[in-house]
Amino acid sequence: MTTDARSARQRAMPSRDLAVHLQRARDSERAHLARELHDELGAILTAAKLELACLRTRFGPTGSEINQRFEHLNATLNSGLALKSRIVEGLCPSSLARMGLQASLAALVRDFSQGAAIPATCTWCDVALAPPTQLAVYRLVQECLTNIGKYAGASRIEVSLLDAGRSAVVMVFDNGVGFDVARTNPGQGLAGMRQRIAACGGQLRVVSCPGKGTRIVTVVPKLQVEAGGTTCHPGEEAEPRQVARLVRSVQCDEPSP
Repeated sequence: MTTDARSARQRAMPSRDLAVHLQRARDSERAHLARELHDELGAILTAAKLELACLRTRFGPTGSEINQRFEHLNATLNSGLALKSRIVEGLCPSSLARMGLQASLAALVRDFSQGAAIPATCTWCDVALAPPTQLAVYRLVQECLTNIGKYAGASRIEVSLLDAGRSAVVMVFDNGVGFDVARTNPGQGLAGMRQRIAACGGQLRVVSCPGKGTRIVTVVPKLQVEAGGTTCHPGEEAEPRQVARLVRSVQCDEPSP
């Protein structure tokens, strides 16, 4: 690395440290809110369902109108519980801890593909990532799928998690309308993705052309294991030259692999 490049990276460190701090604070707040909703609101709605069941037992057989009201109230409480679960999962996806990153991404892509009726292909490699990086990758793919559903008009999606030595590469491709990257201002979603990925030491690149689809290329550091395999720590920041090499291999006019 040249002296100028090293100096530039050193100057960028305070900004990156601030981004890391802010992202961790946001994630901590989201996790706290998810716990509160799960524990407090979940308990209230469950108690209401139990009270409704007791009332139905106490009243015994009733007329059709009262029965309909009981059924409607029960359905409303069930809808509230389902909404609570969706909000909690959106704030802090429990599937990462339960199933791991690959299975969580597979479920995320499958659910989107079925809901949007867009065929999706997934390619996974077994790569170890630190928990904050796993969450960043999950949110990245989630945001990409949301954008595809809103704007892309795609008929095919490909999501990949690949091993690249010290780093892992995440790519999300759609064959939709695409856009001119140089002339399009990034929205809040893309800005948030960049910040999340930068906070865990990674880099993100958008490759797109009008009429030729869009590919999001992200490189994040893998979890490194020290000698003996007893201690793990996050890997180094993604090496800029490696990122540039990976990105150059993905051209907007290149057919999907």
